Amino acid sequence: MTTLRPFNCDDLFKFNNVNLDTLTETYAIPFYMQYLAHWPEYFQVAESPTGEIMGYIMGKSEGQSDSWHGHVTALTVAPEFRRLGVAGVLMNWLEEISEKKDAWFVDLYVRVSNTVAISMYKSLGYTVYRTVLEYYSGDPDEDAYDMRKALSRDVERKSIIPLEHPVRLEDCD
Repeated sequence: MTTLRPFNCDDLFKFNNVNLDTLTETYAIPFYMQYLAHWPEYFQVAESPTGEIMGYIMGKSEGQSDSWHGHVTALTVAPEFRRLGVAGVLMNWLEEISEKKDAWFVDLYVRVSNTVAISMYKSLGYTVYRTVLEYYSGDPDEDAYDMRKALSRDVERKSIIPLEHPVRLEDCD
């Protein structure tokens, strides 16, 4: 049985099993602390019955007007807990928080080469909104997909109409 609970400072010293993945972005401690201080409602841990961190999600709300949205900054699940639906539970939770904040959509960035994650996001209702060229600073040849899912406020689903051309990071709002 998986338990969702708020991320806390002590978790920073217990989530190595989750972050030791080549596709997981690992940030400096101040970055995690900034999210915990500014958007605590968007930072959750999935915990096993034995207290082991199975995965976590970190996000925020941002934008203005009809671009007000929830954003997934990081979602990762430890290898031994993958394919159990943990990522889907965490994503559903973030979407519910975004609905409560009256967001129009939820978005996230994913490496174009991460076909497993892209497939999972598509199964959760996300679509590719645009390609962001050279998004990953550590790998300038790696582009990202900006994937989005419209929420109930966006009745006409305008927020997910795909752009026809790729953009550069500096062109992202």
